[in-house]
Amino acid sequence: MKRFLLISCCLMAIFAHAQTNVIVLEKNGANVKTYATGMDISFETIYHQWFDGTITAIRHDSIFVNDYAFHYKEIATIKKGQERSKSKEYGDFLMVAGGGVLLLGAVNGAYRGDKAKDWYTSGSFITAGAFLLSGFLLTRIRDKQYHIGKKYTLEYLALDLDKK
Repeated sequence: MKRFLLISCCLMAIFAHAQTNVIVLEKNGANVKTYATGMDISFETIYHQWFDGTITAIRHDSIFVNDYAFHYKEIATIKKGQERSKSKEYGDFLMVAGGGVLLLGAVNGAYRGDKAKDWYTSGSFITAGAFLLSGFLLTRIRDKQYHIGKKYTLEYLALDLDKK
C-alpha cells in the first residue's frame, strides 16, 4: 500500500502543472491587473477590432481568446472590467419608464375628463424627471479603457517550464 501511494504521488507530480504564463497590465511600472487562463477580457487590437471572451491559453508570447491567437503586442486597448456593462440598457429602460409616467398621467387625466393643467401633480413631474435624468446619465457612462502606450504597458511573464 505504501509503494502504491508513493508511486501515485510521484506520477501526479510529473503530470501536474503548477503555473501558467500571465499577461500583466502595468501603469508606470505598477501592476494594475493580471490576466491568466480562464479570465474574461475585452480588448482592441492595433487593427481597430474589438474582441472579448475568455482567455483559453497564454503561451509563446500569444494570448488565446476563445481559441483565437493574438500576439500580446497586438493589443492596443483593454477595457476595464471584462463583464459587459448594462448601463446603456438600464438607462434606456429608465427613460422609457419616465416617458411612461408622463403618458400615464396624460391618459388618466383625459379619461377622467380633467383639464390639461390638472393631469400632472408635482410628484409625477419629480418621478418622471428623476427617471429621465438618471436614464440619460446612465446611457452616457463609458467604460474605462487602458490605452497601451506611454502610461500603460502590457508585459508577458513566462512562468511555465516549457521554454522552447
